[in-house]
Amino acid sequence: MSAANGHFDAAETRDPAERESALFEKLRAQIALARSTEGYRERLGDLDPAELDGWDGLARLPVTRKAELVALQAERPPFGGFNAVAPGEAGRLFVSPGPIFELEGRQSDYGRVARALFAAGFRPGEVVHNCFAYHLTPGGWIMDAGARALGCAVVPAGIGNSEQQVAAIAHLRPQGYAGTPDFLKVLLDKAHELGADCSSIAKALVSGGALFPSLRAEYAQRGVAVKQCYATAELGLVAYETEGPDGPCEGMVVDEGCLVEIVRPGTGDPVPDGEVGEVVVTTFNDAYPLIRLATGDLSAMLPGASPCGRTNRRIKGWMGRADQTAKVKGMFVHPEQVAEAVKRFPAVVKARLVVERSGEQDRMTLKVETSGAGDDLGAQLAEALQAATKLKGDVELLVPGSLPNDGKVIDDQRQYD
Repeated sequence: MSAANGHFDAAETRDPAERESALFEKLRAQIALARSTEGYRERLGDLDPAELDGWDGLARLPVTRKAELVALQAERPPFGGFNAVAPGEAGRLFVSPGPIFELEGRQSDYGRVARALFAAGFRPGEVVHNCFAYHLTPGGWIMDAGARALGCAVVPAGIGNSEQQVAAIAHLRPQGYAGTPDFLKVLLDKAHELGADCSSIAKALVSGGALFPSLRAEYAQRGVAVKQCYATAELGLVAYETEGPDGPCEGMVVDEGCLVEIVRPGTGDPVPDGEVGEVVVTTFNDAYPLIRLATGDLSAMLPGASPCGRTNRRIKGWMGRADQTAKVKGMFVHPEQVAEAVKRFPAVVKARLVVERSGEQDRMTLKVETSGAGDDLGAQLAEALQAATKLKGDVELLVPGSLPNDGKVIDDQRQYD
């Protein structure tokens, strides 16, 4: 860690080509580790790790969807066969909503959050009031470990008990808050109501919910500089906000400890930079290796480097959920089925299934951006759509650029109120 140049370590400012080479070297070792587990032995088959020499090679690997983990863990308890250590060799075992079970390794800063805390202005010797939950779920422990690895003391506050928390803040005088974006307001409002002094909190790192601009502005007016990070229970830190010479920087810088892709929802196919898609993450966790885990969250890659001086890739931030399953005429239709319907047509640039009500009946229209399409493409796509979904639908051919850049594969326009 080097506070002198405003960065956590030298890895943040290394040449992008150097970073990419190092990460893919680690990926090859991680694939070998993953293949030692029951879950990935089946998924990866006889893959030769030496073939993984870049992003194209990574994109050929199968995607594991976070939404699948519940079923996979039920079939092969407790972790779906993806754990590389026995449960008793882990540090902690967690139960997240779903339920989805996770394990924590025994190394310091298991979720790699110290980097995000540093970028948010936290420094060794400070006190962090940690309001992520400690009960069963990993959020509190991930942030706790990151703060202590940075050299901070932690108040393990958890959630709830706002009056008791305000009293603790007024007495212990922590410099920073960690927790969800909304709960900080609960505490500050309760402090105002009780006449308690919580002005020691001047910085915050938030996650687990959207930080709306109006709320960030309110915190700034109350003397608290807030940064957010994107992290999940399974993956730890994925990306984090930074500060540049002219203030907060656009987007979030990808963490040095993972590989992040943006793919078309329902597929494992990467989309061009700037296009909205689903966030897929590969970590280098030696206890719980996760290869191309599709988070179900939407984002987009931003072009260029951050003004803060960090040279890793950037995502735009959380932009909604990729799970766009719709029930049409009593049948579930998934983004994966739309991808299946169009994948054998090279002329298709982009596709979206629009679901509407017409004459008190559900109606599907497959809107397709295409160039150089043959006269029979529409009819062929209609047949493919019916084969994939077991439902009939219309097809509308569009010129490239016609569909919005919002990551939607299924656009359910029916009104339910």
